[in-house]
Amino acid sequence: MSTTRPAVGRPPSRRRAKTTAEDYRGFSLMELAWRRFRRHRLAMYASMVLIVLYSMAVFSPFLAPYSETRSNRQKYFHPPTKIHFLDDDGRLTRPYVYNYRLVDVGRRVYEPQTDRKFPIKFLVRGEPYKLFGLIESNIHLYGVDAPAVVYPLGADHLGRDIVSRMLHGSRKSLFIVIPLIVITVSIGLVYGGVSGYFGGRTDNVMMRTGEVFMAIPVFYLLIALAGLMRDVPANMRFAAIIAVLGFVSWAGFARVIRGMVLSLRQQEFVEGALAIGNSHLRTIVRHILPNTMSYVVVSITLQVPGFIIAESSLSFLGLGVQEPFASWGNMLSNATDLTHLSRHPWMLAPGFLIFITVLAWNFVGDGVRDALDPRAVTGEKK
Repeated sequence: MSTTRPAVGRPPSRRRAKTTAEDYRGFSLMELAWRRFRRHRLAMYASMVLIVLYSMAVFSPFLAPYSETRSNRQKYFHPPTKIHFLDDDGRLTRPYVYNYRLVDVGRRVYEPQTDRKFPIKFLVRGEPYKLFGLIESNIHLYGVDAPAVVYPLGADHLGRDIVSRMLHGSRKSLFIVIPLIVITVSIGLVYGGVSGYFGGRTDNVMMRTGEVFMAIPVFYLLIALAGLMRDVPANMRFAAIIAVLGFVSWAGFARVIRGMVLSLRQQEFVEGALAIGNSHLRTIVRHILPNTMSYVVVSITLQVPGFIIAESSLSFLGLGVQEPFASWGNMLSNATDLTHLSRHPWMLAPGFLIFITVLAWNFVGDGVRDALDPRAVTGEKK
C-alpha cells in the first residue's frame, strides 16, 4: 500500500482556517468591533500616529523649547539648526549646535560660528507655563545657552521657532474639534430624533427649518461675523466663530438621524417601551437614539478632518486664531510669499502636519466604519 509524501523541500500548507460565526459566539458588539478594527492595518497605524500627535499637543509647553510668542529679531528666517553628534575627531559625543551669524542681510543667509560649541541640555529651565492649564512649571525638554538657539525646523519672519509654534498651535488645531463635535452631535441627535419619531407635520416643519440652516453660506457668514467683531478680543472672536460654525453644521447630521429614527420607530421594542408607560422623550433618549450610536461614532471620526481643515482655513484667512498666537493655519499664511517660500521652504512644515493629521483621521474613520458595519462578513473579506 503506497502512501503520499509531501514534496521534498516544500513546507506543509499553513492556510489560515476560515473564520466562522461560531468563533465569535459570546463576544459583545464592542469586542467584535475591536477585533474587526485591529485587522484594518492602516487604521491601526493611523491611530498610533494620532495618539502621538495628540500626546505631543497635550505636553506641548514642556516639549517646546520656547513659547509661541517668543521672537528673536536677530534670527528671523533663521535656517534649521544643524545638530552635531560627532566631535572634531569623528567620535560620538553629546549633541551640540553652533551659533549662527548673519552674512547676507538681504537674502538672510547665515553661517555657523565653529569657534564655540553649545551643548543641547535636557530638562532645562526656561519660560514659565501651565501644564494642562493648572500645573505651573518652567521645565522644558531641551534647550541651549544664549546666544545660540536650537531651531530644528528654522524660524519664521519674526525669528520665532517653527517647532515651538507648531507644538503650541497643535493644541488649537487638534482640540478645536471638540466643541464643534459636541454642538453638532448634541443638536443633531435631539433634533433629528424628535423629527423622525413624531413624523407628520412636525417632521415636515422641522426638516424645512433644517434645510434653511443647510442653505446658509457658512463661509460668507463667517467673513461678515469677523468683520463685525474687529474690536472684540481675539480669543472671544474666535470662540464666537467656532460657535457659529457648530450651530450651522448640525442640519446635515440631523437629517441622517431623522431617517434612521423613521425606521426604528416601527420596531417592536419601541412599542414595548410605550406599552410599559415610558414617555415619548424617554423612549427617544433611552431606546431609539442608542441604536444610532454606530452611525454617530462613524460620523464623528469622518467629520473631524473636515473641522480641522475648516479651522486651518479660517486661521489661514485671518478669521480664526490671531497673531501672535499660533495655529497651523495662520502659520501657513506666512508661506504665501513665493519669494520667501523659495528661500525658506521650512515655512511649509505646518501644512505637512495638517496633511498627516487629516489623512490619519480618514484612515481611522474608514476602519471604524468597517468595524461597526452590521452587514460586514464576519472575519472574512468579500
